[in-house]
Amino acid sequence: MIKNTNDGSNNLPSLRIDINYNTCDELPDFSVGPKGTDREKHEAIAQAGFQGIQDGNPELCKEFNLQLTAHARVNEVGDLDDLLPKWKAENYNCATIHLGWGMESDTEMDALVSYVLEISAKNNFPIYIETHRATITQDLFRTVELTKRFPEIRFNGDFSHWYTGQEMVYGGIENKWDFIQPVFNRVSFMHGRIGNPGCIQVNVTDDKNLEYVMHFKEMWKRSFLGFLKTAKPGDYICFTVELLKADIFYARTIPTDSGEQEEGDRWQQALLYKEIVQECWEAASNEFYS
Repeated sequence: MIKNTNDGSNNLPSLRIDINYNTCDELPDFSVGPKGTDREKHEAIAQAGFQGIQDGNPELCKEFNLQLTAHARVNEVGDLDDLLPKWKAENYNCATIHLGWGMESDTEMDALVSYVLEISAKNNFPIYIETHRATITQDLFRTVELTKRFPEIRFNGDFSHWYTGQEMVYGGIENKWDFIQPVFNRVSFMHGRIGNPGCIQVNVTDDKNLEYVMHFKEMWKRSFLGFLKTAKPGDYICFTVELLKADIFYARTIPTDSGEQEEGDRWQQALLYKEIVQECWEAASNEFYS
């Protein structure tokens, strides 16, 4: 599958830190993040040092020198036929997709993956299949088996879905890491979200060494190392912070005198994630180049 490359660059492979635009969706009143117009949000994202936006406004991204990535759900062969020309025309870098509903047979899975690989190559446009609940990659075993049938496949690693949904700590998480190494080796994009064994998105405190945080740092580092093994000069891996609101059952809520509110400020969390993932990238790079 096509990977993200900065054309004409002779630089070492690099990390790009983006944000999913929905991270700024309906931020709680106490949040210090942007709550104004789309223009104000895009400007704040640029000023905070993010390099791109998933699902941003193409014109505003261009104005504020932000890169742009897309996402979509693909249920049937042909679902990308109309979307891909639009993405290319509006200068999107790549797209991540939720592929299928997870109830497909292996034959149906293979037909969907073949379609994605073919349309990606035909249009020279990277498309990354997301590890996500209610998709063909919801299961660790079937996803690893998929890498055997399609070694060229590349993923958007959103490991919160596996960490919580498959309770990866149950039975020894190191065993799970070793088992899904073929997936780590094929990650070219990541969604940044940290969960614990019982909740898919939890507030991370300044103590970045909580056990579940350390687990995610290890998975991100393994993904970076997998990327570096096959990366060429100019290639980059995109880490996109994606912290979603409580209304769609991602952010946890806590009771207050006036009802309930999100437990943390998703904007401040996004800034903390930037620090965490940069540390993971530096650790992976030091290990790889040592």
